[in-house]
Amino acid sequence: MKIYTKTGDRGQTSLYGGTRVSKSSLQIEAYGTIDELNSFIGLALSEIKQVDVEKFLLALQTDLMSIASYLAGYRKGNLNLELRVSEIEKVIDQMDVKLPPLKNFILPTGEKLGASLHVARSVSRRAERAVIRYFEAETKPNPNKDKIIIYLNRLSDFLFVLARFANHLASHPETIWKEIE
Repeated sequence: MKIYTKTGDRGQTSLYGGTRVSKSSLQIEAYGTIDELNSFIGLALSEIKQVDVEKFLLALQTDLMSIASYLAGYRKGNLNLELRVSEIEKVIDQMDVKLPPLKNFILPTGEKLGASLHVARSVSRRAERAVIRYFEAETKPNPNKDKIIIYLNRLSDFLFVLARFANHLASHPETIWKEIE
């Protein structure tokens, strides 16, 4: 099978089921940003040394593929994201107690893994905004809307704490943001 089909050469793409839409549509923006987020998590994974963290991030990548597929029109099965959100919250709490309390805004810096996770976190926030724009424009009710938005919100929190945790383990101090005087 060839990778290129030439069917997108005029600025359109196919959704699941064959419907053609503009590549600039909110729907494509939403699942495309999820794909970008998934890729940045994959980049961070290339630096992960802990097997349990690697497995958890791979599970999150699988979730993101399911969300992107759903947003592309694949509506078979149910998105069971509530359990994963609970798991994410538990892991955030476990890492957070091992970190120094956050008293200031920090700059998204650090060693390579921490900085990669900060990038993934910012893309996660952008994905959340893109998905919200898409859902706001949808005319019919969507039973998974709230689940997806909550998941993406919690995922960005997780990536922020994981970035801090990675930098902490690498003994890389956080860079406190200071206003320009």
